[in-house]
Amino acid sequence: MDRHDTEQIDGLKGLKVLVVEDEMLVSMLVEDMLTDFGCAIVGPAPDIDQALALAGAGDIDAAILDVNVGGRQIFPVADALKNRGVPFAFASGYGEAGLADDHKGAPVLQKPFRQADLERILRELASRQG
Repeated sequence: MDRHDTEQIDGLKGLKVLVVEDEMLVSMLVEDMLTDFGCAIVGPAPDIDQALALAGAGDIDAAILDVNVGGRQIFPVADALKNRGVPFAFASGYGEAGLADDHKGAPVLQKPFRQADLERILRELASRQG
């Protein structure tokens, strides 16, 4: 179910979400969905280095992390977020099978995903906040 720009989702409005995605069209789609929910977008980060900088210093409530960014694995960014206590979900076409062993069990958005899938994951992440 698509939402209008003026309709924001209870519990997600104002949530600061880091988006790490190297494919511009996918990134724009995720940004549009987050905007529909009333979230504030951090980034988006199109590469690991920028993602690491934002993960280490940014004001972030949650993150959506593409597993493969520019041919590099996202796990150093996930580790930085984990160390800060910031909940995150991976976005992957491979599902949990694409995760490193020490990240198995983390929330995964199976690509391609719908707006309802993103909303469900964000609610889960928001409930894990400090």
